[in-house]
Parts: sequence; C-alpha cells; structure tokens
Amino acid sequence: MTAIFVCPRMLLSLLSGLIMGAAVLFVLYRWVIPMAVQYHGGLALLWHDVIVERALDTLTRTSRPQRILKAVQTKATVGDPQSVITAIDHFCRHREWAMNVGDEKGSILDSVVNEVSPVTVLELGTYCGYSTVRIARLLPPGACVITLEFNPDYAAIARQVIKWSGLEDKVQLVEGASGDWIPWMKEHFGVQAFDLVFLDHWKERYLPDTKLLEECGLIQKGTVLLADNVICPGTPDYLEYVRNSPHYNSQYYRSHLEYTKAEDGLEKSVFLGY
Repeated sequence: MTAIFVCPRMLLSLLSGLIMGAAVLFVLYRWVIPMAVQYHGGLALLWHDVIVERALDTLTRTSRPQRILKAVQTKATVGDPQSVITAIDHFCRHREWAMNVGDEKGSILDSVVNEVSPVTVLELGTYCGYSTVRIARLLPPGACVITLEFNPDYAAIARQVIKWSGLEDKVQLVEGASGDWIPWMKEHFGVQAFDLVFLDHWKERYLPDTKLLEECGLIQKGTVLLADNVICPGTPDYLEYVRNSPHYNSQYYRSHLEYTKAEDGLEKSVFLGY
C-alpha cells in the first residue's frame, strides 16, 4: 500500500484559500449584493425573494415566515403591537428582507387608517400579519379587520403574530382565495360594506377583486381602497382602472419598496359612488 503524504504547507494553503473564499462569499451575500440591488426593484425581488429565501429555507430547514415569528417571539413583548412591528422591521432591515408593507410605506398606511378611522376593514393578503397588526392597533373600539390569506402556512404564522400582539379580538383571519370569499362576506360576516380595503395580495388579483367588491356591493360611497406595490412589482391594469374611472378619486403616495431604495408606492382611491 502506497502512503499518501500531504505537505503541511499545501494543507495550510488550501485551508487559507477555503477560508478566504468563504469570507468573500459572506461579504458578497451580506453587504455587496444587497447594496447593489438596493435601487433596482426587480433585482431586489430576485435576490431577496427568490435566491436568498430559497437558500436559507434549505440551509435552516425553516421558512421565512417561521424565522419572522421567531424574531417576534424573541424580541417583541406579548400584548404590545408596536414592539411586534419594531421586531419585524428590525429583522427585515438587518437580518432577512421580507415583502411586507414595511416601515416607510407602513407610516403611510398608518396615516390613512387614522384619517379614515374605519369600523370595517378588509385586508387582502395577510402574509405574516405585519400590516394586519399595523392596521388593527389603530382601530377605534368596536372596529375589526377581516384579513384573507390564501396560503395556510402563512395564515398559521400570522395567527401567532396577531395573538402575540394582543389584537386577536380585533382581527378575523380567513383562509382561502379572495375570489371565493368576497361573494360570501355579507352572509358570513354580516358586513354591509367596508370603510377601508387594503390590497396587498397577488398583484394580478387587484383589479378583478376590486370589480368583484363593487359587484357584491361591498364598496360604498366614501370607501377607501389602498393598494400596495403598485410600482414594484406593479399593477398597471389596476392603476389604469382606478385613475381613469369617474367613480374613483385616486392619489399616488410615492415611497420605496420595503427596506430598499427602489421606487414603489401606495395608491389611495376613494369611491365616489355611481
């Protein structure tokens, strides 16, 4: 049998190369690439929402929503909704990006909720419950949010986040497709119409769901529609509809894609009646 001799110097050189390569990859992952995609929404979504999320899901054997929940349970105070919001914002800015409305656009959402002071709110797209908590914490006594989430795994996480915030009495979370649930809103929840509708689900559903809400009489004169991500990823058909319809008065709030410098914004549309 022939003995294999490994030169210590070669081994040290190989080890140094591996450490240097790992360091370079870490710097690219942690700082260089995130900085490079900060100003381009499409690249930011590709990097954060596809490449990084899939890699971390594989490495940690957890999902991004599960990691968000862990951050809430670690950093937020039970029964304190603001601490839940702060914990998620910190996680998304400093640990791992996530596509919730975010702190910058969240402030715009807050101002609209305070302005409207709604009693009935419909949220389309719960995800992990971040925007649900933002809305519910500002509602007057007796008001509630009905929030729809298609993905049952997201809904399970959102329920825990909402409960952690202490706002479960103001929130009704429903699992299922918006197109299936909207026609049953009046019968199932006893809602005649909504004062505020926050659209933050699948972007291709913004327009058909708005029209479905109209057909079902769930939008009344004065109802405010607030739509997120109208620039990135974008909702051109929805914007064309609400901006050109004589039944809506629309205003664009320019902002940035959550936790980046890429342009995005919210579209506020007040229903004027027929």
